Amino acid sequence: MITVMTPIEQRNELLAQRMIKSLNRRNMDAFYCPTSAGAIAKVMELMPQGSTVSWGGSMTLRDMGLTRALHDDGRYILLDRDRAVDRAEAVEIYLQAFRADYYLSSANAITEDGVIVNIDGNGNRVAAITFGPSHVIFVIGLNKVTQTVDAALARARSTAGPINTARFDISTPCKADGVCHNCNSPECICNHIHFLRNSPRRRHTVVLVGEPLGY
Repeated sequence: MITVMTPIEQRNELLAQRMIKSLNRRNMDAFYCPTSAGAIAKVMELMPQGSTVSWGGSMTLRDMGLTRALHDDGRYILLDRDRAVDRAEAVEIYLQAFRADYYLSSANAITEDGVIVNIDGNGNRVAAITFGPSHVIFVIGLNKVTQTVDAALARARSTAGPINTARFDISTPCKADGVCHNCNSPECICNHIHFLRNSPRRRHTVVLVGEPLGY
């Protein structure tokens, strides 16, 4: 039976294939999965059995079911800060993550030509993306694609930032009105802004997903 793609599916396939070529030019392996289920299978396929795996605070990874699937699978050594009993243990897991075989993350935005943008409050996520774990795998929904780096930064700060402050229930100007104020609040979660242009030593892999994921 011939399967006919919807207009959205056609657009996503074309966009993803273009982005894969751009990411390859930036020294990153890249794949496209139309569904979250396919993306979970792809990520697990990329990580050999027995690998040490960690991740940051990504809602994408949680909402799509990837972190739960990893726990259920049982073939990996997981460093999961969500299961820490207190802040001290969580910080220890942050540090152990630098020696992980695989670090999983999403992104706040990605440009059509493959620049990946993230903002961070504590810095542990962008630090691990930059240096430490042997491999970094991004799982990014196509809802986070922008045309330019400026637009990607705007998305990270004006869309992801206010939503995450609401999620954490912290006191920042954007929590109060949903708009980025470029603030210096003590609880600001935009303290570190990270642009990944190219992957040294081909550490980074991107799995694009044709479903809206995360913020």
